[in-house]
Amino acid sequence: MPLIATNCIRNEALYPTYDNVRYVSPETFKTWFRGHPKPGDILFVNKGTPGRVCMVPDPVDFCIAQDMVALRADPSVVYPPYLFAVLRSPQAQDAIERMHVGTLIPHFKKGDFDKLLLPIPKNRKAQEFIGDCYLNLSAKIDLNRKQARVMEGIARAVFTSWFVNFDPVRRPPHAPNPAAGQPTVFPPDLAARFPKRLVDSPIGEVPEGWRVEGIDANIKFLNGLALQKFPPANGRSLPVIKIAQLRKGDTDGADRASADLDAEYIVQDGDVLFSWSGSLECVLWAGGPGALNQHLFKVTAATLPKWFYYLWVHQHLPDFRHIAAGKATTMGHIQRHHLTQALVTVPTDERLMRAMDRFFAPLIDSLTVRAVQSRTLAALRDALLPKLIAGELRINDAEKVVGGAV
Repeated sequence: MPLIATNCIRNEALYPTYDNVRYVSPETFKTWFRGHPKPGDILFVNKGTPGRVCMVPDPVDFCIAQDMVALRADPSVVYPPYLFAVLRSPQAQDAIERMHVGTLIPHFKKGDFDKLLLPIPKNRKAQEFIGDCYLNLSAKIDLNRKQARVMEGIARAVFTSWFVNFDPVRRPPHAPNPAAGQPTVFPPDLAARFPKRLVDSPIGEVPEGWRVEGIDANIKFLNGLALQKFPPANGRSLPVIKIAQLRKGDTDGADRASADLDAEYIVQDGDVLFSWSGSLECVLWAGGPGALNQHLFKVTAATLPKWFYYLWVHQHLPDFRHIAAGKATTMGHIQRHHLTQALVTVPTDERLMRAMDRFFAPLIDSLTVRAVQSRTLAALRDALLPKLIAGELRINDAEKVVGGAV
């Protein structure tokens, strides 16, 4: 059974994530000394980064580790989703931060919960609207993320099958699949376009007629600028997208740079960004316009579709990370020649590529659409919450705004 630790609790997610979790046996789970949270409880981190909270889903399939507590609302006093929402509010988060103790590892003493004062509307309907509004918007954001993970997983699996394992050539489209015990069916327009045999190449057998080349042969990797040399000017600026912003997926708190940069150094939603040093990541950016900082590549191609170079970078990402990890005396990174050495296979039949595009493009494009929608919903949710709690916005007005956005 998963053991949820503090790293699994994020204020950006409705429920715990399962990142780097440890596990306990079913026997240990049954007798877990910290007890088991119930659906609807609120997990509250009280050490390390105190104040991070998330909901407990139904059913509960985990137990909780140390440095957090489960809060259970008394429904006769407060609507449970409202308690969750108000704990996420800037007012509560600021109050929790002011109550931190300890300098090396901040923590919130469990005995201080009675000192944490929260605004609770006397009107039960107001509590219910605010709680449900926050919960529903958060659930939609979570759903978008889950759907995006599924779609990207499908895209990567099929890409590996077609471009690395060459399954449509090795195994006729309707031949049995020994691993699955079922026939493998390919879209008819694709099945007819794949080459009929494999031929030798520098990387072993590849489909006949396909070329093998370095990933940078027809794909452009544009390195960012040292943006401290381009400070904001004329009252116009852009947030600087560094590795930290790449990992977070937003530009909150980012440095600012001039907006008068060459267009190719300005990042837009949907651009493919690849960090080549430090933490090597490749993402479809959806954090809004920004300026491309050094140590990041913006990846583009004149003749190849986005899904092709995005999925090929991910295909080579484990090798790139291995190379970077080997540079123990400096910050881990890769160099240009490593791109040239990373070989890719490229179909030369334009009709086959167009057929593949009809499969991959909607999957990859939908990742950006969902991420941008989640960003918009999160901004709306976080803007409405303090106004609703403070009574500065009427519920009827908020209903119209939320309904229109959703």
